[in-house]
Amino acid sequence: MADIERIGVQEAHRRVTTNQALLVCAYDDEAKYRMLNLDGSISLSSFQSRVDALPKTQEIIFYCA
Repeated sequence: MADIERIGVQEAHRRVTTNQALLVCAYDDEAKYRMLNLDGSISLSSFQSRVDALPKTQEIIFYCA
């Protein structure tokens, strides 16, 4: 398993807006996701439903508040 890389907000935003990474809210509670939804993010349940179809090289950024 690769090391976890921490990046800043600006770098995360750049990677998401240039389609280099998926931004995933790390909470499994849909109500919490709706409260903490960031532009361009997807819910954890949405991520889990499509994780098998993602390429192994897909960068994923998880966030929680």
